Amino acid sequence: MKPKTSYFKTAATLTQRINEYFKHIEGKYHLSRRSAKITQTIANRKVWEREPEPATISGMALFLGFSSKREFEAYEETGRYATILKQGRLRVEAAYEARLYQTPTGVIFALKTMGWTDKPEARKPISETDNTLKVEIINTGPLPAGNEKEVIL
Repeated sequence: MKPKTSYFKTAATLTQRINEYFKHIEGKYHLSRRSAKITQTIANRKVWEREPEPATISGMALFLGFSSKREFEAYEETGRYATILKQGRLRVEAAYEARLYQTPTGVIFALKTMGWTDKPEARKPISETDNTLKVEIINTGPLPAGNEKEVIL
């Protein structure tokens, strides 16, 4: 499934578009000078033209020109520049991870939908070798007695 966009002609242009998305979500503002009558000082105040917004996978997909999240995920799996999209996804996850200390409930939910888990994973062996323990009994002394009468004191 190919995206209907011209942003993917080179890896550099896709990387640039992802960087532009993260710049875009920072919002846009200008500084307005105002004087405080009480202290008779002049202070700069941010006036937002576009409010900041959180990083999201869907938001990034829309910004890049995908028409659905499914189309984004298909390209992320098999597309020519899939690695770059995976790095973009990782940047979104990092933004959520950084917010865990603030209000974790919604952030935890979002991270779980991205594949994170709060349950420890069972470690799988690195190699697929047979890990069966083999026990071999070797007779190195007298045979055990069959009953009490065979025991020599």
